[in-house]
Amino acid sequence: MLKEFCAENFTDIPAAIAKGVKRIELCDNLTVGGTTPSAGVIENAISYAHDHGAQIMTIIRPRGGNFVYNDYELKIMETDLVEAKKFGTDGVVIGCLTEDGWLDEEALEVLIDRAVGLQITFHMAFDAMPTEMQYEAIDWLAERGVDRILTHGGPAGTPISDNYQHLRELISYANGRLMILPGGGVNFENADEVAEMLGVTEVHGTRIVDI
Repeated sequence: MLKEFCAENFTDIPAAIAKGVKRIELCDNLTVGGTTPSAGVIENAISYAHDHGAQIMTIIRPRGGNFVYNDYELKIMETDLVEAKKFGTDGVVIGCLTEDGWLDEEALEVLIDRAVGLQITFHMAFDAMPTEMQYEAIDWLAERGVDRILTHGGPAGTPISDNYQHLRELISYANGRLMILPGGGVNFENADEVAEMLGVTEVHGTRIVDI
């Protein structure tokens, strides 16, 4: 099982890798759900991770709050993505929505185009979508080569076990076209149970290993 560690800046990355973590989502400001870290953090985290056999997925998110971005914010995201790619990031973590809760197709197509050659995760903006739109969103993202969707399967703050049924439905619908990556309330104490209950081989969390 692959345990993806959600890191706030560089601080805990060495300890997480020492505990066996092979993939890291690199963020700043986890109190607002994660924003793009500084160039220095990205560069040094990638260098350290690659020296120690781990991958870095850099979040590209200009601010906390909702996932509806204006043109200036989208240009910021595009620039940050290109810079992270120059530093050698293994992948990026993105998510953009429209006011009505659907995928911001135009924005995502630009970012996906810039991310050619990288892994792409669609982050928990997915959980802000109306449930009935999520299945069509899986189709759209899978068709454009997105590798995984990070989702809690329900409202933030609910125990992930409350969301097993919906997560199973998403996993079944995705049918291997992309990975449904459970996160939010997954930690080193329940990761094995979550993976077993959902039949997944990857889990995500800020406490996915005991450090």
